Formats: sequence, structure tokens, C-alpha cells
Amino acid sequence: MKSVLVIGLGRFGARVAEKLREMGHQIMVVDKVEERVDAAMHCATNGQIGDCTNRNFLESLGIPNFDLCIVSIGDDFQNSLEATSLLKELGAKQVVSRAASAVHAKFLKRNGADEVVFPEEQLANWTAVRYSADHIFDYIPVDQDYAIFEVEVPESWIGRSIGELNIRKNLKLNILARKQDGALSMEISPDTVFSEGETVLVLGRREGIREYFKL
Repeated sequence: MKSVLVIGLGRFGARVAEKLREMGHQIMVVDKVEERVDAAMHCATNGQIGDCTNRNFLESLGIPNFDLCIVSIGDDFQNSLEATSLLKELGAKQVVSRAASAVHAKFLKRNGADEVVFPEEQLANWTAVRYSADHIFDYIPVDQDYAIFEVEVPESWIGRSIGELNIRKNLKLNILARKQDGALSMEISPDTVFSEGETVLVLGRREGIREYFKL
């Protein structure tokens, strides 16, 4: 369990706080708008109303006590930048900040952000890939070159085993799991035989997966 500070309670920040709470973490939520703090208190251990570009206010929160600080301010980049910088100055262990562009990300990292997230860009990329072909069921980027795709089992695989197909050697792909009627199975071995109607989670180079599965 981690102690997490979430600054900025727009839709993204509020949802992050909610998910973290569901995972069992202790959450403090902060926003300068009272209504946003009130709305997020159902998923928070504590909440404060205040301006996180104010050093004295931020210092009063006890920043070094948090395992993670998330700056999810999305409507004012200057405030996001100042809050990120102050958090590091006040001893934050880890700062994750939201950015709207690559330029914003560069400035945030220069001013103390350990990690930067692009929720709009990441969702746009996922949507574009997910719905670009009828037989893509999910998509998880790993880095610039590698990704995990959930795809239909090719007809040529049905009734054959992973070992028989020699997928890792011949295709440079790794089968991580398979799914049948919504039930996920991670019991994968060379003897695993593919069935009709299954989907598989495949890890590999994006271009290799797209080429082989005709995505």
C-alpha cells in the first residue's frame, strides 16, 4: 500500500484517485475548487482545498511523507509546471505529471517530474490501433517498438500446438495468454493447442505483429 497525493481533480485526476483507492492505497486529494474536492472525497483518505503553486500550502501537506505525487492539472500548464517543481524542492520521492504535448513533457521533466503521462494522446493511439481492424480486441504499448495485441487465433493455428508452430522461433512472437468466452488463461506451454473462437495475447514487435496478422 502506498501513500499517494493527487493534485488536480478534473476528470483524469478524479478517476486516477478512484482507481488507486480501489487498489487499496491511501489517497490525499487536492484542488483549489472546493466542489471538486467534495466530489472526490468518497475515494480519498483525506482532502485539502488550496493552491498547489503556493509553497507554504504545499509544504503544509508534508510532501516527503508521500510515496507518490501525481500532478494531474490539465487546464493550466504554468500551474502544473510550478507544482511539479515545488514538489521536488520539498522532497517528493516520485512525481508523475500530466502533459498535453511533447513540449510540455520536456519542461516538466526539466523541472522535476520523474515520469510524464499523456492521457489524451495515449487514449487516441489506443483507439486508432484498437479499431483499425475488426480482429484486434485490445492493444497495450510496451515501448516504441514492442506492444501486446489481443487478436483472433489465425485459422492456420487451430488444432495445432505452440510447439508445433514454433511461434517464438519462426515468428519472433511470444504468446502470453489466451482467452475463450471472456475467460483468460495464462497456462501457456509448447503443448498448448489453439481452439476455434479463441483470442490470444501476443507480445512482439509492432510491425511484425501487424504484418503477420494483417492488422
